[in-house]
Amino acid sequence: MQISTRRFDKTAILDISGDIDLAHSTEVRRMVLSEFREKRTPRVILNLNDVNYIDSSAVASLVEGLKASRDVGSRLILFGLSPIAHEVLQLSRLLKMFEIYDTEELALQA
Repeated sequence: MQISTRRFDKTAILDISGDIDLAHSTEVRRMVLSEFREKRTPRVILNLNDVNYIDSSAVASLVEGLKASRDVGSRLILFGLSPIAHEVLQLSRLLKMFEIYDTEELALQA
């Protein structure tokens, strides 16, 4: 798994590629929480276009990031969910909890 960060104005876009599983979810969690708690980034967008697989530890990291964003009055936005990632969030009944868009352009406009 790889994560790179791009910044636009008051937005951080984390481009994630690879599988987010038990071995890698802690890195996602660390980076997302850092954006909210340390950098106080108003809007963090996760680009999941190149993520093929997420497991329950990835879901836990996303939920913790969502909670952290709400705690500091920021926004966590997801875009580019693969069918598998979409299904995992749907089965865990969390799909409606997240702000999700199909493309980066739509996520940036939100």
